[in-house]
Order: sequence, then C-alpha cells, then structure tokens
Amino acid sequence: MAKHRHLIKLLLCSILPALLLLLVLFFLLLYRRTLHKHNRRERSIETAVYNTVYDSPEETEDLMTFSSGEDLTASDILEAPGEVIGRSSYGTVYRACLRRTGSTVLLRFVRPACIGSAQDIVPLVKTLASVTHGNVVPLKALYVGPRGEKLFVHPFYAAGTLAQFLRDGVVESQRWEITCKLSLGITKGLNHLHTGYSKPIIHGNIKTNNILLDENLEPRLSDFGLHLLLSPTSCQEMLEASALQGYKAPELIKMKDATKETDIYSLGVVLLELLTQRDPIKILSLLHSKDLVFEREISEVFKGCGNGEGLLKFFRLAMDCCAPVPGLRPDIKSILSRLEEICR
Repeated sequence: MAKHRHLIKLLLCSILPALLLLLVLFFLLLYRRTLHKHNRRERSIETAVYNTVYDSPEETEDLMTFSSGEDLTASDILEAPGEVIGRSSYGTVYRACLRRTGSTVLLRFVRPACIGSAQDIVPLVKTLASVTHGNVVPLKALYVGPRGEKLFVHPFYAAGTLAQFLRDGVVESQRWEITCKLSLGITKGLNHLHTGYSKPIIHGNIKTNNILLDENLEPRLSDFGLHLLLSPTSCQEMLEASALQGYKAPELIKMKDATKETDIYSLGVVLLELLTQRDPIKILSLLHSKDLVFEREISEVFKGCGNGEGLLKFFRLAMDCCAPVPGLRPDIKSILSRLEEICR
C-alpha cells in the first residue's frame, strides 16, 4: 500500500508541472488572440479615420498603361527610388529610376483628397492619354493605390523646365533662333490640344514651369487637363498659385471656367517671358505701361541680334494674346500662323 502511495506521489509530481505549463500556454494563447482581435479592430479604425480625413474610400489597386508605357508594371513604379523635384498643394513630383530597365521617368503623386475616384476619372484620363504630339508630354501609365492615391507616369526630359532655362541665364536663351524654336514648339503643342480633337482640350495651367525641354531644347507642354481631374478645392488652389505667379487671365474666376481664351492669355505671358527674360509678375506690372518701356526691355535682352522688325512683331503678338478682353485675343491657329511668318 505504501508502495502504491509512493507511485501516485511520483506521478503527481511529474504530471502537475506539465499541467501547469499547459494551463499557462492556454492562457497565453487566449491573450494573444484577444490582442490580435484588438489590433485588427484598431487597424480598421485607423483605416476608417484615414478614409474620413482624405474623403477617399479604399479602391482596388490597379495599373493602367498607355502608349509607350505598355511594358511597365506596378512593381517597377512602386520600387523605383525617387527624388523630389517639385511640390504643390495637391501632390508631389518625383524623378524616379526604374530598376528593371534603368530608364528615368517622372512620377506625379496626387493625394486622394485632391482627386476623384478611379471610376470617376478614368474616362477623362483615357482621353488625355490619347494625346500624342511632339510638343506635348505623353501619359505612360496611371497607378491607383488601395487608398485612392494616384501616380501619373510620364517620360523624363533631361533639360528640365523652361522656367529653369530662362532663370539660369543660359546664353542660348537670349538667341533669337532659340526663342523662335521654343515659342513655335509651345504654340504647336497648344494648337494640337485646341484643334486636334472633336472637343478642344483646355490646358488650364500654362506656365514656364509646366513646359519641359528635351536635350534638343524641344518644348513639351505638361499638366494639360489636370485641373479637370482635381477636386474643386484643389482646382482653386491651382488657380490661386497661377494668379500669384502672373499667368491668370483677368476673367478667370474658377479653374473649372478655364477656356481656350484663358489658355491664350497664359501663352501670351510665356511669350513675353521669352522676350524679356523677366519674371511674370514684373511683366504684369509693365503690361499697363507704355509700349516703349517694354520695347526697351526687349532691346536690352536681344541687343545686337539684328532682327528689330521681328522682335517688334513678336512683341505685338504676345501683347495681343494678353488682351484684357477675351474676345480680342487671337485664336491659336492665327497665333501659329503669325509666329511662323515672324520666325521665317
């Protein structure tokens, strides 16, 4: 009997620690499951807060590719190391190198709160992506993230923007031939947008920062039609920025009201920048001055170029584009015709 009691004690001594260990493991597992559920609930709350703040429901991740971008993948875009080269109230522009191909692209990130859902914007994006012209920046792809973020993919142009070219004091920018080449290219691009389709495509934000230059100094219009994709608030912010920089037509109240005539006004300011090498704000202050003031500015820039008659005609054309009354501004075909004659 004593022997049996001894065996029972030995069994209890060996089993009890194992039972206690199992009990601890059970409670630990139960605690982890409870914590996991709590964390999942917190993540759901965070997602809901994110979507509330940005006013953008979750969307299905998608990549739409267009002409010259058919070989792109979502991984190419998302894994590309990028450098910030521009910011605005509605997004950021990156210069990114695609690791798989080694090519460089421009990525324009637009915050979810500043742009419509993929379902709303895709038809217009397809229209904008169909634009092909040597003086217009093409759209290679559009990436739509799971939280409504949008990444527009464009080619990268090595010479930067026209604004940089003019501000850096590049000697070539003061040559009459270069001015003719740049102005003709810009005008041809806008002519294609205004007249190349059954319904005109309004650029909406023409300025030297939105004109890119390739290695041959061929200008290309970027950002055309972007105002149509943005929310009303972001459109107004774009308009206010344009006004502060000196490109806003006097009749333009809302960016959604942008017309061919408001594009022509902005084009006129760009032409005057090419002539005077002056900041648009300075140009605006001179617009109401006597023509002789402007003529003196132009003469200083192009001193010795030997084309005084061409300069004067160019100046008159730019001033016509900046007429305060929209109906007095020439249309884009007339501008192109006059420029071709001036630069002949």
